Amino acid sequence: MPAPILFVDDEEDLRLAAEQSFQLADLPVEVFGAADEALARISREYQGILVTDIRMSPMDGLALMARALEIDAEFPVILVTGHGDLDLAVRSMRDGAYDFIEKPFAPERLVETAKRALDKRRLTLENRALRAEISEGRNAEARLSGRSAVMQALRAQLRAVAQTDADALIVGETGTGKELAARAIHGMSARCDRPFVQINCAALPADLIESELFGHEAGAFPNAIRTRFGKFEHARGGTLFLDEIDTLPQPLQAKLLQVVEHRIVTRLGSNEVVPLDIRVLAASKRDLEHAAGAGEFRADLLYRLNVVTLRLPPLAERREDIPQLFAQFLEDVAARAQRDVAPPPGAVLRALAGRDWPGNVRELRNVAERYALGLDPELTRIATADGAGSLADHMAQHERALIVATLTAHAGSIKASYESLGLSRKAFYEKMRKHGLDRSTFRDEA
Repeated sequence: MPAPILFVDDEEDLRLAAEQSFQLADLPVEVFGAADEALARISREYQGILVTDIRMSPMDGLALMARALEIDAEFPVILVTGHGDLDLAVRSMRDGAYDFIEKPFAPERLVETAKRALDKRRLTLENRALRAEISEGRNAEARLSGRSAVMQALRAQLRAVAQTDADALIVGETGTGKELAARAIHGMSARCDRPFVQINCAALPADLIESELFGHEAGAFPNAIRTRFGKFEHARGGTLFLDEIDTLPQPLQAKLLQVVEHRIVTRLGSNEVVPLDIRVLAASKRDLEHAAGAGEFRADLLYRLNVVTLRLPPLAERREDIPQLFAQFLEDVAARAQRDVAPPPGAVLRALAGRDWPGNVRELRNVAERYALGLDPELTRIATADGAGSLADHMAQHERALIVATLTAHAGSIKASYESLGLSRKAFYEKMRKHGLDRSTFRDEA
């Protein structure tokens, strides 16, 4: 349901008549006797529209329209005009008014004009959301950053999968970036300008989950007043992302299998089959093959979903990426907080490379936020103790920390480490000698 129509007029009789007309047409409305009261409700995200009289005080309808268009240049404003204001209303159309209605007006004219304006507002907001979604999806691959071999291979896999329309299963521990991977596939695919609909199966209320997914007809159950599309139908033409799919109850897994296998959905309370053009991506932090073997997940659904399986590596398997990720997160915090954050000294990066990361990249990002805001006492102490020295000293510390993290990630393999860093064997050995690193002791160094 859209947000209420904002109707502004200083004449009480007109407010009451307009309110009744909208309510009879089943359109939500809020009426105001002064412009400033309605102005406080308007924002770029507001889903409703504004209908206002021109002749009011202290702020008239034209001033109200101008203020509303300053907030959102595409906000629909319908002007209610007296006969003498007709020329003024026509000129206002050039200044951004959606339409005008001349007094006295028929209720049908008011309602029809408002409905058209609401449709325009809905399309405007949908287009904005799609543009933001496309931008986010195309940036998602870049946010799955890292120079490690496993991340380079993952990005190549994502690009390859995006060029097909195959369903895919994304597996990985908590915090490894499964949603980012799904958005990257959508953003690089031919469906990028269509909806990306995410469903967190674990967060759906048990008594509403079926209605949320499949939709319902009016009267399908108590309080089902009107027909409602489910998430599957909202994803038509685009991508459906089922996060934490392992938490879906078994009876719904059977219904989901029909959706995935036949690309059809039937709303609750209906016998009509609705065809779907969707791509299905699913994610789980559990081993679904093990869950299927234990009878906790349908094997036939698993085999239908894992046409392609993408595994997101935990941070412990790509420790050489930690310095780059940490620096990237610090830059993000600095930009949001509008403050300068000094590059972390080598001792901090060495400490981070040696930590366990059960929360993976999400946990590292949280640590970066606390460090940037001075709320991580341990890292602040390490940074303070290691803070002295020239720029060359800090660069050397950073280089040493990166080599230590790379060696740790590759269990001391020289070949895997220098290839990951894009160095020759000779250059890598020279840097190890420069920093006093030895294969037999580097784990202690980490």
